[in-house]
Order: sequence, then structure tokens, then C-alpha cells
Amino acid sequence: MLGHVAIPALLMRGGTSKGPYFKASDLPADPAQRDRVLLAVMGSPDLRQIDGLGGADTLTSKVAIISKSDRPGVDVEYLFAQVDIPRAIVDTGPSCGNMLSGVGPYAIETGMVQAQDGETSVSIYDVNTQSLMEAVIQTPGGRVKYEGNAAIDGVPGTSAPIILNFLEAVGVKTGKMLPTGHALEEINGIEVSCLDVCMPMVLMRATDLGLTGIEGRAEIDGNKELLARIEAIRMEAGRRMGFGDVSDSVMPKVGLLSPPRGTGCITSRYLTPHKLHQAHAVTGAVCVATACLLEGSVAYPLAVRPEGNPCTIWIEHPTGMVDVRMDYSGSGATLAVRKAGILRTARPIMRGEVYVPEWKI
Repeated sequence: MLGHVAIPALLMRGGTSKGPYFKASDLPADPAQRDRVLLAVMGSPDLRQIDGLGGADTLTSKVAIISKSDRPGVDVEYLFAQVDIPRAIVDTGPSCGNMLSGVGPYAIETGMVQAQDGETSVSIYDVNTQSLMEAVIQTPGGRVKYEGNAAIDGVPGTSAPIILNFLEAVGVKTGKMLPTGHALEEINGIEVSCLDVCMPMVLMRATDLGLTGIEGRAEIDGNKELLARIEAIRMEAGRRMGFGDVSDSVMPKVGLLSPPRGTGCITSRYLTPHKLHQAHAVTGAVCVATACLLEGSVAYPLAVRPEGNPCTIWIEHPTGMVDVRMDYSGSGATLAVRKAGILRTARPIMRGEVYVPEWKI
């Protein structure tokens, strides 16, 4: 097509997110040029993303970039990119556990990994967090199975289960569970906990901000004064966690916590960070679940903890619950997460080529 570059892509839903999945070899090697391509692919900057694949929502303005791995024992490498909507910014700092759900199926569908009969375990190196994880995919007859009875809140219907095991969850960006050295501290008069487990987060009690903890997008996204107050806390938390100025970064994310209202262990409102997530991020769920087990944290007195180890922490969110199976040791300052597992689903939506205008790259 005259004046356009065609790039092979597979559009997939991964968990409660959606976006194009690319082979790294099909994108420019230079990060700056690659980011210009991704902005053009998604249609940013533009609030409607009308000129690209983006869905005008942070959950549908995501990209997964996959490559074969040369690392011993690792099948593929996964680089996640969050494409900003109103700004020309591509953030590859954090990872996304929901988009991770589609990495195993994508690797099999594109021939990067040979499927086994029954189920296939795909070892994945997360480039964003430099950590190892595993995806267990249903593959009867050596083909990916997408239909099934597994349901995740935030996604209609049911699909085949995909089990994600985070094997190196602690300190993915800072090297420490508690980057500031404190389980509890104060920022701008609000008690917070700054944790780095799968996703760096600053956690706070919803009630300390005048909230009940069960608000939806209308109450939170529409409250500019509240968002400004939260952003000021996030900015300082980012500085204390060693990230410097985080005004152009989505890390750390924000969790507004409160006691469970139903059968869950805790209620969480997850900000991405400037909008409320309609459900809950997978990586953020692992971080919140860890905080529930960490004595002295903001989450600890709010949570209802199940007995046993491993145990499953159920996190209530705006559209239901997400479960995290925690295998851990120790308590308090000696708490260590051995493995965190979570059930997700995924499916391919469209395979083809996305056209990128040459004049935009």
C-alpha cells in the first residue's frame, strides 16, 4: 500500500486487556523508532485513537512484543509496552500480567514453541521486569484450546484456563520488596506502603482519602481534586522508591484498599495510574496479595487471611474478584514469596497486517 508499511500482527485479548502482539523481529530495533511505530499503530496521541487500533482506554492501548530466547531454559522473551492515549509516550518500564496471558498462546500459534499433547508449559522471560515466569496452556492434540469453562471477572463468558506462575516476583524493579525500607510510612499526611512485587505500587487506605473503597470510575476518574492528591502522593512515593521523577511513567501504580465486602480477602481499587482499572491488573494483584500477608503494611489489618500455605488471596475489584495463589515463607521482615500463581484466559481476535503511515515514523 503506497506510503504505508505493513507489519504482521495478531490482535488478542489477554486477561482483561487487549492489544496487538508482534514478533520483535517485525519491529524496528531502534527503541525510538519502534515507539514511533507503536504510537502510529495505536493511533496516539489522540483521545479517541481514531487513526489506529487503540480502544481509547488504557486497558486496550497495550502492546506485546515477543521473541525467541537464547537464555538457557527459557522459551520466549516478552516486552510489554503501554501506549499513552493523549500523549506521545510509550512506557516499557512496567509489565502487564493480563497481556502476559496471551504470550504462551501467541508463541505456540506463531511456531516459536512446539505444543505438547495435553498441556504445554511455556517459560517466559519478562524483559520489563527481568524476571522469569511460566504459562501453562491447554493444548489437546498439540493445538491451543481456547474454549473452556474458566471465567475471570471483567471478561464475558468462559474460556480455557491459562495458569500464570510468577517465579521471581519480588523486587522486579528495585531489587527489594520494600524499596524504602519501611512497611508503613507517611506521605502528605497519608499512611502508605510502598511495595515492589511483580509491580511497584504505593498502597493506601481508601478511607484516608474520604472514600468508601467501593467507588467506580465515575466517582474516581471524575474527581480531579482526588486524582491530583493521589498523584502528589504517587510522585513522592516514586522518588522514595528510587524511580526519580515519575510524571511520565506509569510506575508506581496506585492501590486504594479497604476491607472485603463479600467473600474475598480485601477490596482494591487499582489506578493505572491516572484512571481506575475496570477490573484489576494481574501484576498489581500479586503485589496487593503480598501486602495482605505483610505484617505492618497498610493492607494487613484490612485483610481477611485464609489459613494454610500456600493460600489463595481473593481480591475484590469493581467487576468481581481476582485470585492469587501465594506460596511464601516467613513473616514480617522475613516474608519471602516463593511463587505466585493466577488463573487467566486469552483468545486471538484477528490475524493480519497493521498499516503504519511512513510519514509518522
